[in-house]
Amino acid sequence: MRSSDLMQRPTGRRWQGWLLAAPPLLYVVLLLALPMAGMLLLSVWTQTYLDLDRTLSLANYREAFTEPVYRILMLRSVLVACLVTAITVTLAFPVAYFVSFHVQPARKSLWLFMITIPFWTSYLVRIFLWKVILGYNGIVNGSLIGLGLIDEPLRVILYNLSAVIVTLSHAWMPFAVLPIFVALETIDRSLLEAARDLGDGKLRRFWRIIVPLVRPGLVGACLIVFIPTIGDYVTPRLVGGPDGLLIANMIELQFRKANNPPLGAALAVTTLIIVAMMASLFLVMTRQRGANRYGT
Repeated sequence: MRSSDLMQRPTGRRWQGWLLAAPPLLYVVLLLALPMAGMLLLSVWTQTYLDLDRTLSLANYREAFTEPVYRILMLRSVLVACLVTAITVTLAFPVAYFVSFHVQPARKSLWLFMITIPFWTSYLVRIFLWKVILGYNGIVNGSLIGLGLIDEPLRVILYNLSAVIVTLSHAWMPFAVLPIFVALETIDRSLLEAARDLGDGKLRRFWRIIVPLVRPGLVGACLIVFIPTIGDYVTPRLVGGPDGLLIANMIELQFRKANNPPLGAALAVTTLIIVAMMASLFLVMTRQRGANRYGT
């Protein structure tokens, strides 16, 4: 084989790789990068009633950080996203662990199928079902009255932050189960057998082998739940009431009713930066903890 053929072959493979990556790369640029760039540009413009002033300015960001209502909504959104993530991942881990370690391999597909059944219904339908469950004449109040625990229906279980957290935790549960299950399936069972032969108990094997190896799945589940939760505006609007609104509802308000798209864009960009910072911090802390555990 001539040396010229050896030099041309890697070049040909490189072009084949670029050709394969070109369609998804173009898709990402057109539908993600360009809209985000447009949102960033819009955020440094200002709205003067009906006219859009295209002079570059940071006035919208100053207002986003100085107005108390925006700070309260941002902190509330971060708090709700953290709580929903913690609840969802905590409840999803036992389900994924049971399916991975205690279900026969031939039936794991059936269990995963049952877990993903909620995706067969519309997201709005699931939210309205929670309104029926938590409503004034809903299932929860009816059951409590039937058991004699209360005399009249409770009004505090709907249209507040608690209802938003419960609804979102249920909505994102399959998103948390699947990545954790995939991480658990990649664990070599011979490691657990070796630890058992060396005298480790179930709890010790769990903390020393399963938890470190399943960490990528836990990180993925946290990010998958946290990111869409902080940007959700449908659920707070339907079950949150005035005290359960999040920053996404304010962004929607600025674009639609307040006729101030630049301020809405600034709030959206600020939310995006906060999410990116928290996600990066979470990843760094997780990697550092893993490095300290293994002494590297």
